[in-house]
Amino acid sequence: MSQALALCAKLAVLSQNYYGMLGKLLSFLTLDIGIDLGTANTRVGILGKGVVMHEPSVVAINKQTKEVLAVGKEAKEMLGRTPANVIAIRPLKDGIIVDFDTTQAMLKYFISKVHAEFGTYATVPRPRVVIGVPSAITEVEKQAVIDAAESAGAREAYVIEEPMAAAIGTGLPVQDAIGSMVVDIGGGTTDIAIISLGGIVVDKTIKIAGDEMDDHVVDFLRERYNLLVGKRTAENIKMSVGSAFPMKKEKTMQVQGRDMIKGLPKSVEVSSIEIREALAPSLYLMTEAIKEALEDAPPELITDIYSQGILLTGGGGQLDGLDSYWKEVLRIPVRKAPSPSLSVVQGTLAVLQEVEILKKLKESERSLI
Repeated sequence: MSQALALCAKLAVLSQNYYGMLGKLLSFLTLDIGIDLGTANTRVGILGKGVVMHEPSVVAINKQTKEVLAVGKEAKEMLGRTPANVIAIRPLKDGIIVDFDTTQAMLKYFISKVHAEFGTYATVPRPRVVIGVPSAITEVEKQAVIDAAESAGAREAYVIEEPMAAAIGTGLPVQDAIGSMVVDIGGGTTDIAIISLGGIVVDKTIKIAGDEMDDHVVDFLRERYNLLVGKRTAENIKMSVGSAFPMKKEKTMQVQGRDMIKGLPKSVEVSSIEIREALAPSLYLMTEAIKEALEDAPPELITDIYSQGILLTGGGGQLDGLDSYWKEVLRIPVRKAPSPSLSVVQGTLAVLQEVEILKKLKESERSLI
């Protein structure tokens, strides 16, 4: 009996050593990847190499065969231009997976492309992956992201809230007893979080972000000029002449679309002043959400925020003059992250270097099951 127990113990040790060696071998052969899985754009980074990919979260598929025809930039070019049997879709809406199979195909494409371009010895990529997700999504939705990543080839998959990842990526003292406030404006959601002692104390997420701004630009041009434009054109207008605060020198640009009365092509000149007017409803709702988050914060953390200020990040955080606008409206210091659109993916890469943080993420994932 004792010999049998001793043999079992030896087998257990050998098994543990085997899997430990296998894990180290996989770490050598494959790449550890951080992903900012956004509604509008997906950004991918490699541990030790930095951010290596930034592509639209769009997939083009054949409606009849369900075959994936294109992913990322190539698929986005097809939006609004596909024949009847091809559709170009975003598999995420408001930061949530609405099409699991398409999301899985998109993640598999990004993981495979990274390994193909930056080469490893692994024939089949099996990376560790950390994915940034909106802080307000449900536990079931978080598990769906993990399942999609594992189905796409990840040997280990973790999720981290985007505001926390952005704070880590920009070097905020998230582990200290200091209140840090992050406003992360993505394509589908704006995540507002107050962080202290390694956790999110106050969390406020609204479905008003970059996509909503684009919709307001479309509506404005239709009502003001009877001009119909697509969302891609509206996004380009927002990025080119959009602003939240008066510019030192206002801009103008020519916009082409369809005359809604005559049905013919039409071109009009729009100014940054007009586009600022178009964006005002979105900015108002974001401002109210920030005020609500501040109202919910403990008084001790409010003092920190008034001295430390608000960190503005995310692709939508690049809007011209947004920091100045909120400084004036909220009377709180506001600063943009050095690279607003990359803060989350940089945070996921930082987390990959911290084994203890990964263990905490894994423990929180077990609680989802």
